Parts: sequence; structure tokens; C-alpha cells
Amino acid sequence: MPEYAYPLIGIPLIFICTTLGALFVFFIRNKEISPRLSKIFTGFAAGVMFSASFFSLIKPALESEVTYMPSWVVVAISIALGALFLWGIDKLVPHFHSAEKQEEGLPTRTMSKTSKMFLAVTIHNVPEGLSVGIAFGVALSQGGNPALLMGALLLAIGIGIQNIPEGAVVSLPIKGETGSSSKAFIFGMLSGIVEPIAAVIGLFLAMQIQGIMPWALAFAAGCMIYVVAEEMIPEMTSEGHDHFGVWSFIIGFIIMLALDCIHF
Repeated sequence: MPEYAYPLIGIPLIFICTTLGALFVFFIRNKEISPRLSKIFTGFAAGVMFSASFFSLIKPALESEVTYMPSWVVVAISIALGALFLWGIDKLVPHFHSAEKQEEGLPTRTMSKTSKMFLAVTIHNVPEGLSVGIAFGVALSQGGNPALLMGALLLAIGIGIQNIPEGAVVSLPIKGETGSSSKAFIFGMLSGIVEPIAAVIGLFLAMQIQGIMPWALAFAAGCMIYVVAEEMIPEMTSEGHDHFGVWSFIIGFIIMLALDCIHF
């Protein structure tokens, strides 16, 4: 398969999977997901993201050749920068977390609650798209390395798998807020558009800037780890100790680990 075919498949895939998840609004009568199912979906997505952060991003960054300082220092700095970047967006952009019924970001009265719910998920999707794009960009910048290209495609598949339940988690609360399945589907679909946009930006940055590889990979990992730790883990362990979220986290982690270990 030509080297450019990998990103042409992987980048649209993450958006398509979010759209498939948003379609759930037409088949689920409830206007919100039950707390148990929400924890299962969130735990699974967190497991995939956390596993991808290490095996698909941090591990290759640590294994890269860095001459000016130890590679672990580069990775540590980049993870911190990625987390700080997401923290800054979290504090600046107005958004609403439907699970916790809590608003974050700069206060504003001009935005609707639906728009704030939409922005909450859009912020969440930025690091996922960046990680996929950077992985493809690094692979292409190194002469289309087949192993790196396949690793990037498997990362996109893993993110895509978790985007399906995530698309439902996004759309159903919006359906409850607006009372419209069509509007909820459109918002859910649009929340996924940021992923291929971020992926294309990450791809071109990783391809054009020489020596950015370990920095870019670990930066994307830091963004994803921030989302998992700040938002997803508290949500999947909320309201009791039934452990559904924890077990789905482990399953998601194992699935992404298995995908990353596949060699063709």
C-alpha cells in the first residue's frame, strides 16, 4: 500500500467513527445514557487513550535518538507542555460537563448550554486528532517507515474504536437538552470534525520541522493524559464503587495494547 494511503485511511476514520456513534440518538429512546453505561463507555475510551499515550506515543519518543539531552528529559518536558496546553484551553474556553453538571472556562452568558456541552467534547477531541496526525507525520518524515506507518494506522483504529461510544456519550445529553435527535446528531458529528483538522495540522508540523519527533509525540501524549486524568477517570469512578468503569478501562487498555503489538 502506498505510504500516503495510510493517513488517507486513518485520518478520516476517526471522524467517521464519531459520526457512527452520534447516530445512536436515532435508536436510543432515552434522552441521556444511564450512569452505568456512561461509566462503561468513558472507562473504555480512557483505557484506549491512556494505552495509546504510552505505547504509541511515549515509547517511540523515548526510543528516538536525541543528541542534545537525554530522551527522557525531552519526553518529560513535552508531556508537561501538552498537559499545560490542555489546562490553558480548559481555563479559557467556556464549556459544560454534562456528567458533573459543571461549567468551566471564562464565564459568559452569550453561549447556550448546548454550545458549551459541544465545546467540552471538542476540547477533548483535539489531542486525539493531534496524536494521530503527529504519528503519521513522523512516519512519513522518516521515509515512510512501514512499521511506523502501521503503528500510526493502528493508533487511528484504536482512537476510532473509542470514538464510537464517545459519539453517543456526546449526542445523547444534547438530545436531552434540545429535545431534537437531528440537532443532537449534527452537534455530535460536528464535535468530531476537530479531530481530522487537528490531525492534518499535526501531520504537517511533524513532517516539516526536523527533530520535532520526540517532542511532538510526547506533547500529544501529555494532552491525552491530561484529558484522561482530569475528566475521564473522575467520571468513570463517580457515584459508587461498582467498578464497571474500572473494568472497561482495563479492557480498553488491553485492546489498544494488542493493536499496538500487531506486526504485519
